[in-house]
Amino acid sequence: MAKPVDLQLTEAEWKLMNALWEGHPATARDVLERIEEETGWAYTTVKTMLERLAEKGAVRLRRKGKATAYRPALSREDARRSALRALADRAFDGALAPMLHFLASSERLDKKERAELIRMLKRREEWR
Repeated sequence: MAKPVDLQLTEAEWKLMNALWEGHPATARDVLERIEEETGWAYTTVKTMLERLAEKGAVRLRRKGKATAYRPALSREDARRSALRALADRAFDGALAPMLHFLASSERLDKKERAELIRMLKRREEWR
């Protein structure tokens, strides 16, 4: 089993994890209620996917009688870090500087967001 911090989540798994990060512990029915409108998935699909996430180590489960409650074993921050690392590896040959340059020059980043990115990088440099 991969360490939770090293897990790569699929798009579908992100939907489930986001629902769990919203509030946990949660049953499969709770998760379904949070994502049903967006996904149109059946209860059995959600239940199966949650069980697979538990097998991968991203989710912990607790069975009590016929009910099963799920909670994230992987923090949102660790999931984001892992996804960003994987993106950098695939799209930028593992180099973060070109990725940051790409983000800073992106048309989707407005002037305020660009300034915030620069401020965060400067503050990070001051911490060293």
